[in-house]
Parts: sequence; C-alpha cells; structure tokens
Amino acid sequence: MTRTDDRVLALDLGTSSARALVLSAADAAPIEGALARHKISPTYSTGGSATLDLHEYVEGLLGCLDELEQNGHLDGITAVVLSSQWHSIVALDNKGAALTPVVTWADTRSVDLELGPSFDERAFHARTGAWLHRLYWTRRIPWLMSEVSPAGFAGLPDLVLERLTGERVTSVSIASGTGTLDLASGGYDAEALDIAGVKADRLPSIVPTGWTGTLSREYSRRWPGLVGVPVHPPTGDGAASNVGSGGFDSGTAAVTVGTSAAVRVVHPIADAPELPWELWRYRVDDQRAVTGMAFSAAGNLHAWLTEVLQLDSPEPTGVEVGSAKAIAIPFMAGTRPPATVPSGSGVYFGLSFDDSAADLLAAALQGASLEIDRGLRLLDSLFGRDLDVVLGGGGIDASAWWRRCLTATFARPTTVCAEPEVGARGAAAVALGLSPAPGGEHLTPVDEDVARLAVLRPRYERFRDLAVQAATD
Repeated sequence: MTRTDDRVLALDLGTSSARALVLSAADAAPIEGALARHKISPTYSTGGSATLDLHEYVEGLLGCLDELEQNGHLDGITAVVLSSQWHSIVALDNKGAALTPVVTWADTRSVDLELGPSFDERAFHARTGAWLHRLYWTRRIPWLMSEVSPAGFAGLPDLVLERLTGERVTSVSIASGTGTLDLASGGYDAEALDIAGVKADRLPSIVPTGWTGTLSREYSRRWPGLVGVPVHPPTGDGAASNVGSGGFDSGTAAVTVGTSAAVRVVHPIADAPELPWELWRYRVDDQRAVTGMAFSAAGNLHAWLTEVLQLDSPEPTGVEVGSAKAIAIPFMAGTRPPATVPSGSGVYFGLSFDDSAADLLAAALQGASLEIDRGLRLLDSLFGRDLDVVLGGGGIDASAWWRRCLTATFARPTTVCAEPEVGARGAAAVALGLSPAPGGEHLTPVDEDVARLAVLRPRYERFRDLAVQAATD
C-alpha cells in the first residue's frame, strides 16, 4: 500500500537535458525543489550526424542523483522510474562497450534497403507500427554494421538501466520505438530482425512491465537511501508524456510540446483499430498502445526564433491568433515518417516590409499548430469522434499565446496539464498504475481566432504542398 509520504525518483532521459526529480507516489506530483538537471548538447555535423556522448550523458545523469542526495531528497524513495527518448541506438562490442556515440532520432544517416517484391510494407507497418525509415533500427543496424563491427546493439535507456542495475534489458515500450517489435505479441518481429540482419540475442531482452531490478552494489553505496528500491523498466517518452498529461484513455488526445511535438491517443492493445498508413503505433506497457503523429518542429522552433529574432518575450506580443499575414511552413527540421521532407526545408511565404519579428514568430507557431491539427483530425477519424484534448509539456507551459492558438486551431475546448514535467510524471503513473488528472486551466476557443484560422487553413495547405514538392523533387 502506498503511503502519503512515499516518493518516487524519476529519471527523464531527454535529447536536450537529462533530469532527475522526485515525485509523490500518491499522485505523481513533483516535490518542490527536488529537481536536478544536466544540460545536453547533441553534436551535429555534415552528413546528417546527430549524436550524444554516452559517457558524458550518463555521468551527467549520475551527477543529478548526487545533487539530490546532497540536498536530502533521496530519503523515502519507494520506486525508481525512467522516461526516455525513443529511437536511439548504440553499437556495442563483444564486451558490451560502446563502439559509437548515441545515435539519436535526429540523425539522418542510414542505408537504403533493397527488398524483394514479396515484401509488403503496409502489412509490416500494421504489425510493427513503424515504417522502413531511417528513424528505426531496421535501417540503422545495417548502416552501423557497415561502419563498425558490432556484437550487439542497445538504446540509451537500456544502457542507463544496465549502468544502474547491471542488467541489460529493455521494456516493451522502448522496444516498440525501435521499429522491430511485433505490437500484438510484445516480442521482436521476425521479419524486422531479418531485414536488419540480426538475431534477437544481439538486442536487449524484453522484460514485462512488472519487472524490477535493484541498484548495483556500487550505486547502493553511493546513494544509501536507494538500497533495495525497485527500478522499473523505462517508458518511451511519448507514451509517458501522454499518460503524464492526463491522456490515458481512447477518448482523449494529448498534444505535447517539448523539443518536438506530437498528438497521440493511448488505448488498449487488444482490439485496437486498424492503423492508418500516416500514423505510427508504439506500446505504453503490456496492456496499452499509443497511436499518433509526431512533428520535428515545436519547442525547438520556438526557442530558435526567439533567439534569432532577438525577441524580449517568447510571445508574439500584439499579434492576434490567426492574423499573421505571412505563411510559415515549419519544416526547419524536416518531417517525421512516412513523409520524406529533409531538414532545412522551412519556408516563409508572403513576407512584406511591414512584418515584425512578432509576426514571424506568430506565423511559425500558427504553422506548427496547423501541422499538429493534421494529426488530430486523423485520430478523430480513427476513433470515431471529436476527441477531448489535453495540452502538456514545457513548450505548452512556456507560451500562453501558443495555447490559445492551438485551442483555436482545433476549434474545440482544451485542458492544460498543470505540470510541465509530463514525461517523468507519466513514467511514474505507468509503473505505479496511476491515472493523473491534467489539473490545469480549461480553455475555450475564441470565435474570432477560429474564424481567422479557418480562412488561413486553405492558404496554408496550398503553400505546404508547394514546400513539400520543392523539398522532395
């Protein structure tokens, strides 16, 4: 039985930061002041490289736990949970040491696959929830084998878990983000492994949701308050963010905005609706899946423009929602599969000398909102209703203007999650069986905003088509 003073240590393995924070075990609410953060700076280079230094990442995360320990925040911990970025991969030697940096979702290097006419990618997509895209291990592994001579492969969360517990295992949630999981069975997909050119024994073993490990002797000495505390398998950040925002049933779509953005619905894996080609599907845990669409330009776009335009405020002050005359197509970081727009394809149409920096920011946030709305409409159709919407994540927390714009774009009320740390909150909820409420303000779309965006939408779609054609010709 959970006591009111029980606490959970959550490790959040992001692309731009690694965080350790303490939550209440009763409702997954963050404990004030019990947060340590290590900034992460991915390395980008020509050729599409986007990597993380594994040693620096893990040592930074361990330093976060040291900080919490020094401040007395690791007392009363009853569980350790992890939320992690999906899709990362590291090539390993025969002793389990890393041969490569952490290759992230943003890395565009891979190999082209030449498969015979008998291969049915639509059946493959329906079974695995993924495509044969560079994002996934089906194309990453052959590329890595052409670069080095690996004995095995693992993702960042698998290696963090191994460092803490001494066991190299993965969860059904993290494995689903590799594109090699059979969603229905919860095991590795035979065809996906054959395409990748590996056997299952070269990948981390998949453990059930109820599995737990404990800290190794080294870390038990380092953090005495965590001795014997169960360490739960990691949850993919997209799944965790949905649950942490309050989107944990098939009638609710969660729109989360962090570095990137996504709109997703959590639902039972049993009797799941047939997966449309445009959407992906991963696993939350042993019983639930998450279906949705992701977008590469979101909080990163907002932060970049705020800096480049030298804005004093992160808000497009003085610009009404839907009124920016310029049209921004937010493909600065390309698109996620199945689309193939490369990074560096962002476009502004209709610029004039009377556009201000605030207008340019507003146009970009409007474009990002319209992109997210494309995914929401597909999910409405899939689940047969206008879904309820919750908004969550650091990007949502940072901009009241963007919250209003999203609500108007969706043309329906939204509920804001009051907690910005939705990934950590969701990982705790998945591990402990909690159902956290959003807890934030309820927003109603403003009629004038909705009307302006309704006029903007067809213009945006026409210019979007031109941008896609120009980027992919």
